[in-house]
Amino acid sequence: MSQKPARVLIVAGSDPSGGAGLQADIKTASAFGAYAMTAVTAITVQDTVTVYAVQELPTRLVRDQMLACLRDIGADAIKTGMMTSAEMIATVADTIAAYAKDVPLVVDPVMGPTSGESFLDDQAIRVLKARLLPLATISTPNLAEATKLWDDRRDVLATAQLQKNVVLITGMQAEGNRITDMLMGAGMEPKAFSSDRIDTQHTHGTGCALSTAIACGLAQGVALDESVRRAHDFVHQAIRTAPGFGRGHGPLNHRQETSRLP
Repeated sequence: MSQKPARVLIVAGSDPSGGAGLQADIKTASAFGAYAMTAVTAITVQDTVTVYAVQELPTRLVRDQMLACLRDIGADAIKTGMMTSAEMIATVADTIAAYAKDVPLVVDPVMGPTSGESFLDDQAIRVLKARLLPLATISTPNLAEATKLWDDRRDVLATAQLQKNVVLITGMQAEGNRITDMLMGAGMEPKAFSSDRIDTQHTHGTGCALSTAIACGLAQGVALDESVRRAHDFVHQAIRTAPGFGRGHGPLNHRQETSRLP
């Protein structure tokens, strides 16, 4: 009998273009051989150019989606992505704390799409910091998101290093033509994951793919550092082989052979 796949519950918004959100999360989980479940937080109207509309779902409905998955199939890891209000973030945090506090949690603090619009106001960011991030095994902000989270433009890395929970700050410029993700947190030595910069605009959904790939690793019992390395390499290859769809920031190629990653 074949071994059952690891179970990953993804709490995020829907992207009809398939490049980000739940659609990208499901494709990423499938690439890693994990079983993806979803709780939809919002329905968006977007393409590779911009987000035209966002409709948040009722928070009770999101909670009930999460509980339906947790009580029946269960989860080996949880990943949260796009949420658009303080009430939604608080509901998701409370549900995880009450029903899945021992399940590894990856928080992708999505504040807006690649095209630049903002999803979260100041109150929502405060709730994110106070209620959801303390539950996280790891959070995965990009540099702009990290700056908003900790309001420290002078030395965001030093601030991240003091966080109780592990933080992976993504998309940092390294020396030369390199991009680096920095893994850090209180009591640990910072670790860099670097790759060559790829000159492309097709980077829609990189944060979604990265955070879900990390969640897959944790769900499969892979150590945190190795889960991050696999995820970093997966996203790099997905950008490098992106299909070139759309008029703006196009989607990645999620159809990667993960067994061939370095």
